[in-house]
Amino acid sequence: MNHLTPSQTLADVSLDDKYVNTQGQAFMSGMQALVRLPLTLHERGLRAGTKLGGYISGYRGSPVGTYDMALWAAQKHLDARNITFQAGVNEELAATAVWGSQQVHLLGDSAFDGVFGLWYGKAPGVDRSIDVLRHANQAGSSAQGGVLAIAGDDPNAVSSTVTGCSDYDFVSVGMPVLYPASVQDMLDFGVMGIELSKYSGCWVGFKAVTDIAESSAIVDLDIHRVRADWPELSHPADVHIRWPDNRVEQERRLYEVKLARAKAFARFSGINQITVAAPEARIGIISAGKPWADLMQALHDLGLGHDDLARLGVRLLKLGMIYPLDQQQIQEFTLGLDAVLVVEEKRGLIEDQLKSILFGSTPCPAVLGKLGRDGHTLIPQHGETSPALLAQVLARSLPVLVSSPAAQTRLVLLKTKEQALQSTPALAARTPYFCSGCPHNSSTQLPEGSIALAGIGCHWLSLFMDRHTQTFSQMGGEGASWLGAMGFSSRQHVFTNLGDGTYHHSGILAVRAAVYAHANITYKLLYNDAVAMTGGQAISDTFTPQQIVKQLLAEGVGQVVVVSDHPEKYRQMAAPNGGFPKGVTLHGRDELDSLQRALRETAGVTVLLYDQTCAAEKRRRRKRGTLADPDVRAFINEAVCEGCGDCSVQSNCISVEPLETELGRKRQINQSSCNKDTKCVDGFCPSFVTLAGAKPRKSARLQQQERSATPPMPAPQRAPVLPAHETIITGIGGTGVITIGAILAMAARLEGLSATCLDQTGIAQKNGAVLSHVRIARDASSLHAPRVAMANADLVLGCDMMVAASPAALATMTLRRTRVALNTHLAPHAAFVLNPVGAEFGEDQLRSAIDRATGAERVHAFPATRLATQVFGDAIAANMLMLGYALQQGWLPVSLQAIQRAIEINGVTVAANLAALDWGRRAALDLDAVLRQSSPAQTVRVVKRGEESIDSLIARRSKDLVAYQNKAYAARFETLVRKVQQAEQQAMAGTERLTRTVLTQAYRLMATKDEYEVARLYTDGRFEKQLREQFEGDPKLSFHLAPPLFAKRDPATGHLKKQAYGPWVLSVMRLLTGLKGLRGGWFDPFGKTAERRLERQLARMYPAMVEALLPTLTTSNHSAAVTLAGIAAEVRGFGHIKERQLLQAAKQWQQACQGTAAEPVVMAFVASLPMANL
Repeated sequence: MNHLTPSQTLADVSLDDKYVNTQGQAFMSGMQALVRLPLTLHERGLRAGTKLGGYISGYRGSPVGTYDMALWAAQKHLDARNITFQAGVNEELAATAVWGSQQVHLLGDSAFDGVFGLWYGKAPGVDRSIDVLRHANQAGSSAQGGVLAIAGDDPNAVSSTVTGCSDYDFVSVGMPVLYPASVQDMLDFGVMGIELSKYSGCWVGFKAVTDIAESSAIVDLDIHRVRADWPELSHPADVHIRWPDNRVEQERRLYEVKLARAKAFARFSGINQITVAAPEARIGIISAGKPWADLMQALHDLGLGHDDLARLGVRLLKLGMIYPLDQQQIQEFTLGLDAVLVVEEKRGLIEDQLKSILFGSTPCPAVLGKLGRDGHTLIPQHGETSPALLAQVLARSLPVLVSSPAAQTRLVLLKTKEQALQSTPALAARTPYFCSGCPHNSSTQLPEGSIALAGIGCHWLSLFMDRHTQTFSQMGGEGASWLGAMGFSSRQHVFTNLGDGTYHHSGILAVRAAVYAHANITYKLLYNDAVAMTGGQAISDTFTPQQIVKQLLAEGVGQVVVVSDHPEKYRQMAAPNGGFPKGVTLHGRDELDSLQRALRETAGVTVLLYDQTCAAEKRRRRKRGTLADPDVRAFINEAVCEGCGDCSVQSNCISVEPLETELGRKRQINQSSCNKDTKCVDGFCPSFVTLAGAKPRKSARLQQQERSATPPMPAPQRAPVLPAHETIITGIGGTGVITIGAILAMAARLEGLSATCLDQTGIAQKNGAVLSHVRIARDASSLHAPRVAMANADLVLGCDMMVAASPAALATMTLRRTRVALNTHLAPHAAFVLNPVGAEFGEDQLRSAIDRATGAERVHAFPATRLATQVFGDAIAANMLMLGYALQQGWLPVSLQAIQRAIEINGVTVAANLAALDWGRRAALDLDAVLRQSSPAQTVRVVKRGEESIDSLIARRSKDLVAYQNKAYAARFETLVRKVQQAEQQAMAGTERLTRTVLTQAYRLMATKDEYEVARLYTDGRFEKQLREQFEGDPKLSFHLAPPLFAKRDPATGHLKKQAYGPWVLSVMRLLTGLKGLRGGWFDPFGKTAERRLERQLARMYPAMVEALLPTLTTSNHSAAVTLAGIAAEVRGFGHIKERQLLQAAKQWQQACQGTAAEPVVMAFVASLPMANL
């Protein structure tokens, strides 16, 4: 390792370089390259003496989901160059508008010599735009304009409802197709595409796949990289748009003239390049785009450089234009070859053209691609390619290439790795889920007995939740499938979820169709005020709920109701009824169930407009200061919480996290991710408190360091780059993981290195698994595919353990190479929200899988989240702490100075990020000291069961029961446990399972949380201590309770309703604590409720059941006794929740007790329960 000194010179870099410089290099993403493209086109035109305008329009969707945001961010640069960006209402209208940019000179005089057009959309948008693309391409481009149609293809449906491949769409309308293999190609081929469009008169398709479009790289900015000196053809033709025009002549001109010019362009432009040309070649390999990058990485990993390939008689052809192929180029390339391997994903577009060109040639090389020589599948027509797959393809199809020891070693490694992955058991997985506070947590709920149909948008995730949502449609088809099914179904009504973005795009037509069909359907129009899936873009400047409702009524919708999380905002408006038409009613979301029940009984088309701003967008706006941050925080009193999970059921919120305790799993609120929706407070439980005037507490040590200079630390060494250093960063979508990768890549740029960074966006942003791939090398020739290939990772920054143990991450790890910095905190996943009591995280299995992949000695566990919350009061700092930890360990190939400067250039919370980086470095030097220095804020506490002795537990729980009631009550508890302990030792000496089970469950049932106990647990000092440790300030408390003597009942469910009480209720609680002697007696005002009677019955039954088992306890029935005693753990919660849980437990007891000595006791108890409930 080489040491870097503080005097090392860093490049002078700014974030604007990528747009303002005309030479040199800049770090940019694929989307930013497409923003740079029109600026480059304008500058090239200016230097050529041509006054150009530009017009850009399209519709967002991953992997081009953030293109519009990148354009808006560069608006000042676009405006200065007469480049107009207008986001389209949908893809086909946007394409039509771009078509208009080529008609400027047909409509009269113009101040511009020409206008170039850029259209964009993801693959389904290409599908729906075929009609306009066909018309526009046959009409042609303008002579000084040109059009590039950018298709965002998601080949593995990472962020789509269907896999994407737009090649044949473009081919079907006769458009040439370009396929870039890197971010540099995105810019270069963009320029070439416009030149091709002008030269040929065609619109030009541009295939931007996920791995390229969503990656970032260091790019050469020279605007003269692409030449534009067109040769004159022997038969020049007018190929451009004109008016009037003959439609039959348009087709002839396209296929006989324009595409011929496209083929000529391929010959002279250099867009197709032979990169290896062995003089006596016998083998040819052709590829393009992402498969080309994967191929080059596979060859590199096999130890095959250009000289090796030339020695083995190989020619390599990199296609930039995959349609149409030029016959002359192909014949020259294949001359003398025995075999040609075509490497492409999906269907064989290149292969089919190649075979057509070579058909009848003598001699004719064997063409391999989708099928091998044996007629079996070689490269699948589904999914996508990878370097590992292609290495094996080369071994099967061209074995002469992999005969070297280095190649054989690599193939053995790949096979071993694949076998290891196949043998790894299924582990807990992090799947996408609604954000904390997401409106869809509430809006997608349904009344019992109903179903919903899904559509496109974040709400699509409800398909994977217990929301009775079934099937989905393409964008804009929401609900239309019901029209074809309703006449043949016994179901009378369905709900359909329709996002506001989709409604604006095309969904209004589906509503119109339902009206025309007289369908019984309720559209739940989810108005979230932003397109959350692709970054929070505004849908329209003039798109309000009031306008939507007026439009719906004008379309013939029979009834519209509006539900909002804050309906009072409409009632406070000057306009009558909040600006909504007369007859439209306004409601709070607590009325959602009853409203839906009424609407499903209403004939015809009805709409429930659910108005609540996107949670992710709320967070963004609060950070920008454009939205007030509510002065409220939800907090759970751990001692009161029963762990029933009703708060998760009510809120469906990922910020309600598990808290493992010796009494079982309870709940806590993650204050870092909580979006202050407070729907969790609706959980029927008195443990919830909301606080006003509170902020998460920072450590005293941090506050001290903010006022004084931190002591110096030794400068970290850096890892070698031989020839590339490859890092995987694993994390949770929406937690800032992507920023870490960008900072690493920018640091490489500052030090004159080359780098690529691939991030995942789209649906993975919604609490899903995110992996950032960062590859750093001394020059770009060592970087091919942006994704870290199988077994190639040098470092894994495991910011999330669950994602680090995912197959995608494990595949990159290998023994004796990969090091892992692992965050020990295990954040809850979707399965926990869906099953809040029984979900398992499998922490030991996750850790074991990582240890096996790299070797346990190379895994360094580090409590980053714990330290982040303790020091900064915010878990978001954990990722930067992880980066600092790895940096100080010497595992990164860039210097401290470069990372610090990259953080400054990023410009977001610079001071906090630099401080977090330092704390991570200190943790690497002395973790124990750092943990001692940080004072506790919110901690994730995991209690190891079995660590405390039975005697100690009995003494502690007896003391608690004395406080609960009195000494005699505690003595009953101890007597029971001692009986069990004695019987268990006689039956199975050395075993404590039954004793520990009874100790825990008997205590829980005896210390039932009635009004007196809840009051004691709020006033015995522990609650106040928790608040002081976790929050700063002087918060005002609100307690959310449903006192049985005062609370109202929900008219629909009959359940008690909670309401907020001020801090004065603590005085009442102190009074109640002193009245605990009334508990269960004649003068107990609470003791006669059904809940308290059931609790007393259970408290009598449980010891009787246990004692009945003891005389006949043996080795053979011991496990059954433990199971029977442990069923009591199912009885959790308060009020109707506890009653429901008790009845479920009673059914389990009925089954488990059969044939045991406890059967009479259990059956008598079951018989005493209310039969209606059973």
